[in-house]
Amino acid sequence: MRGMGLALSVGENDHFSEDLAALSGALAAVGVEWREPARSAGPSASAGFPYGYLHHLRRAYVLHLYDRPVPPAGGTAREQLDRDAELVRDETTMLSSHLLCHSDCAGFYVPVDFAEPLFLDEQAVAGGGMVGSAQRLLAELVACAPAIGIAVAADGTVGPEQDAIPADDPYEVEKFTWYGLYRACRASIATGHALVFC
Repeated sequence: MRGMGLALSVGENDHFSEDLAALSGALAAVGVEWREPARSAGPSASAGFPYGYLHHLRRAYVLHLYDRPVPPAGGTAREQLDRDAELVRDETTMLSSHLLCHSDCAGFYVPVDFAEPLFLDEQAVAGGGMVGSAQRLLAELVACAPAIGIAVAADGTVGPEQDAIPADDPYEVEKFTWYGLYRACRASIATGHALVFC
């Protein structure tokens, strides 16, 4: 059984109402209009995984971005993982990736398409003030999907049959994380609700 660390939530955010109101105000201050809608009948999403899983997916994304082979994290030597982590840190400093430039344990993605991650008032907005676009996060997920063995259709969708990940799949960790974020992004974009890291 997976120990839980990071939880994702879309459309079930009533207990974050004050935080979401503060987020809306901080976004408006930089010209981004968004407000958490009332609970809708649309799709909701929730997922959870250990914090380390997110780092493994970030590693896969960066290796793919640099056109390098993406060996599964579970079968890679510690020395190589450390070198890959340095590459991830270097790419994160470019401040352009919505997957990379976000807190590991708190914060928000909103369903508004803006080019680069936003860095808002860290006292007012959870997650150190870093806010991502659900649309851009989804695009980054789709871009790196083939590198971890996920087939994405031309319209950006995946078949439900792919979501059943065999326990012996070498990319089980990366895929489990990918699908959780993918479903959350799709639900956020469909309903207008924020994707909440908590």
